[in-house]
Amino acid sequence: MKVLWLSHLVPYPPKGGVLQRAYYLLREASKYHEVDLLAFNQPGLIGPLFNNLEEGLLEAKNNLSEFCRAVEFFSIPSEARRWGKTSLAVKSLFTRDPYNINWLKSKCFDDRLKELIASNSYDVIHFDTLSLVPYLHNIGTIPAVLDHHNIESHMLIRRAINESNFLKKWYFKQEGRRLVCVEKEYCPKFKLNITCSEIDKSRLLKISPSSRVEEVRNGVDVEYFKPCHKEDNVIRLIFAGTLSWYPNEEAVLFIANELWPVIKKEMPDVYFDIVGANPPEAIVRLAEKDSQFIVHGFVDDVRTYLDAASIFICPISDGGGTKLKILDAFSMSKAVVSHPIACEGISVTDGVDVLFAEDVAQYLENIKKLIGEPDYRKSIGDSARRLVIEKYSYTEIGKRLSYLFESCV
Repeated sequence: MKVLWLSHLVPYPPKGGVLQRAYYLLREASKYHEVDLLAFNQPGLIGPLFNNLEEGLLEAKNNLSEFCRAVEFFSIPSEARRWGKTSLAVKSLFTRDPYNINWLKSKCFDDRLKELIASNSYDVIHFDTLSLVPYLHNIGTIPAVLDHHNIESHMLIRRAINESNFLKKWYFKQEGRRLVCVEKEYCPKFKLNITCSEIDKSRLLKISPSSRVEEVRNGVDVEYFKPCHKEDNVIRLIFAGTLSWYPNEEAVLFIANELWPVIKKEMPDVYFDIVGANPPEAIVRLAEKDSQFIVHGFVDDVRTYLDAASIFICPISDGGGTKLKILDAFSMSKAVVSHPIACEGISVTDGVDVLFAEDVAQYLENIKKLIGEPDYRKSIGDSARRLVIEKYSYTEIGKRLSYLFESCV
């Protein structure tokens, strides 16, 4: 089959969260079908991972072209000028569509999409996010598939609940409510909607009960993320993730401001590694003063840091979808102490393959237990790796995605 894949980002490199799901699903789909890729370039996402944006885009195109038949990138109009995103956010308060739908509107992208559809006999068109629905009118009778990395309305409404700033709370709430209307209107028009977990499937069906919705799990490359068992002699805790993404930023600020002072007092020999691009200034300043609290920024290969760690700490209590950082840590046989929200959509069992915590006291209790009982720590990590091998390998996930594409034709 011929598949046209529309993406809200350049799906490369597969380092962290949304980039991993986008990259691996695209790569796996190309094993079974001819795939053309049209992708928007988000400079803030790919730029920090390379010496400069041009280098990153060139490497991305070369890599993606190894398994895609055609690859084209497009700029986002609202990001082409200073304050463009802010002005669009304000303007969107007075337009029919909310910001998340206005964000990717582009005449160049629209024109190129029409050209490709006119000159190719595509069997399926894959929309990799809800924000791409303005282009649905172009495809005629070609079956369309919509991927939900999160249920966008649910994520915004949850963000509003957790937000303390009144204006931000109001903005996120109205945006979330308007996205519910978008999901109700557009999701039934797709031949298939796919979510990354059963919980997101249930959330979407509550909004759009007439839509066909299937789960295509987030996953992990279990051969890439596998342990070498080179754990340091000292106890090292770790958090890894792109730190400009608001749930990750809130998590590391919780670690730095609330959790770390208590850990340092109770266990003075412990080290904490923070790995990820765009770290908040506050934790950079803390690292400058405390040699045991280390902020590494972006690293080319997170496996080295995961392998050296004793425990992965994940106090994420916001956002949506499935947290790929959790699956990466599981695949590396790491014992994970996590907020329950961070494990939404993953078939974990508290006390078997993860330990749950919701406040400083619970995090501290679980960390001390894992440090004090190395055999228990190992059993938790081993169980976590078995879980991802059985249920979250991208090889099997890719086969399911291919089957679902074929079912649409």
